[in-house]
Amino acid sequence: MAKKIGIIGVGLLGGALAHRFSNQGWEVIGHDHKATSTEMLTMCDLPTELVMQCQTVLLSLPTSDVVSNVINSLGSTITNQHCFIDTTTGKPEEMIEVGETLNRLGANYLEANIAGSSVLTKTGNATLFLGGEKGVINSQEDLLNALTIKQFHLGPVGAASKFKLVHNLILGLNRAGLAEGLALAETLGFNPSEALVILNKTPAASLAMEAKGDKMAMGKYTPPQAKLAQHLKDVRIIRQLADKVGAHTPLTNAHLSLLEKAESLGFGESDNAAIIEAFRHNL
Repeated sequence: MAKKIGIIGVGLLGGALAHRFSNQGWEVIGHDHKATSTEMLTMCDLPTELVMQCQTVLLSLPTSDVVSNVINSLGSTITNQHCFIDTTTGKPEEMIEVGETLNRLGANYLEANIAGSSVLTKTGNATLFLGGEKGVINSQEDLLNALTIKQFHLGPVGAASKFKLVHNLILGLNRAGLAEGLALAETLGFNPSEALVILNKTPAASLAMEAKGDKMAMGKYTPPQAKLAQHLKDVRIIRQLADKVGAHTPLTNAHLSLLEKAESLGFGESDNAAIIEAFRHNL
């Protein structure tokens, strides 16, 4: 009998998760008001319908506010047989509250923040940041290993969300630095694609350059691997968290302005490589 997994939120990341499980023989049940049934998964009209069919439920939602709303909407369909595994990048304090709510209902909760794009997730090359009890992690070993063997347990619920924000800060600044450099190369009269070929042979080369360089050089941001607006949401959370703990983040402040400019130019739903357009439009 095929193993069964439910996924609430079948967008870019949720769809990649569905693809990953389906290709390994799992039965995948999904819920998302914007998605339809495919060969990879069968869709439910209501999240309660999904939860009644699946004891293990992945959450892949836009914000932690949405996670809270979904959990609250499930009501008595949540039992002590359920385990919710949350891949949402959200506010750590809200993820802790979600975990406490589920624990009061007898259900288990685990943060499983994914470091990597939808493409890396599909191929099993993303990295998992795990937050929760070790016993819960052990009980979900088969599922987590089906996603990727690159896993790090950061501590209790909330720890994974915090570390994911650290990761996203560094990754986003790598992209912003690449975008600024390529925009300068263009302004100086260099062909950006030719500049990339040279830069990739130097110490300036990076994974950000490998993943986003061609997209930036050619101005091709669709289909997105990860949306600019979603990263903007993450950077706003990073700024809030930094203010709360008294961390100094001047580069992130500048990054936030760049992302807001790119979004105002209409690139919110584009790949996050579109941050270069903030430079091209003379921010």
